[in-house]
Amino acid sequence: MKKDETDASQSYTDAYFEKGHIWLKIRQTLAAILGWVGVIVPILVTVISAVGYYQPHVLGFWHTHVGIDELQFFGLLILFAFVMSAIFTISMAIIQNRKRARVVEQWPTFDPIMQKQRKNELNDFMDERFGDAKFRQSVRNYDVQPEKNLDTDEFKRLFRHEKVGDQDD
Repeated sequence: MKKDETDASQSYTDAYFEKGHIWLKIRQTLAAILGWVGVIVPILVTVISAVGYYQPHVLGFWHTHVGIDELQFFGLLILFAFVMSAIFTISMAIIQNRKRARVVEQWPTFDPIMQKQRKNELNDFMDERFGDAKFRQSVRNYDVQPEKNLDTDEFKRLFRHEKVGDQDD
């Protein structure tokens, strides 16, 4: 396969995985390693210090109760955030399931065949009332005669025969 054909079939390419680009690979790899060090080191310091506070034989980075109090405070804060997120998520799931159940009971709410028929009837109505579509789209100014103005419920009356037929079923 040619390079142009490969590029056309892929929606995303990354120069990191292509041949060459050695400085890009080195720079991005170092950035990734530094990022992971920035995540892992604080976690290790916190865990080792917390264990060292309760286990005297483990050498921790800090030995005061202030660090443990902060750790417990952040633990409670994270627990509170988790509980609130869980309540929100579960309640939204229940609401969505109830809405979905109501929609499924009313299924089908969209009938593509009926929609196509309505579109055709509407196009015929507009052609009869205001001229064919090509004329309507090409004219710059069009004066509508008073007798050709649409009533407020014109389209409702146009499709009324469908509702009568649906009630008979």
